Amino acid sequence: MANNLDHIFSALSDPTRRAIVARLGQGEAPVKTLAAPHDMALPSFLKHIDALERAGLVHSRKEGRVRVCTLHPEALAAAESWLDQQRNLWAGRMDRLGRLAEQIAEDERTAE
Repeated sequence: MANNLDHIFSALSDPTRRAIVARLGQGEAPVKTLAAPHDMALPSFLKHIDALERAGLVHSRKEGRVRVCTLHPEALAAAESWLDQQRNLWAGRMDRLGRLAEQIAEDERTAE
């Protein structure tokens, strides 16, 4: 799981790749359409697609001469699970810190 998380977070660390994922959230699209808003050569853009495919976030297929990409959002489940664990861990820590701060404030009020 850790290796897959590494690939997912690495893929999502780049703004171009996040933009691709966001666009594919609206539905599948040809590479040419995905590349249009980005100011880079097609070979460079294809490296971004390859990184997303390695992470399992995107799948591409050939339709004649056109390469069409599809988002696989279920690949984000591992990252979402990890983030949920971290959120729960830190929420628990913040709750305990809040209770401690309240206890200290109460102790100070009673000591006066």
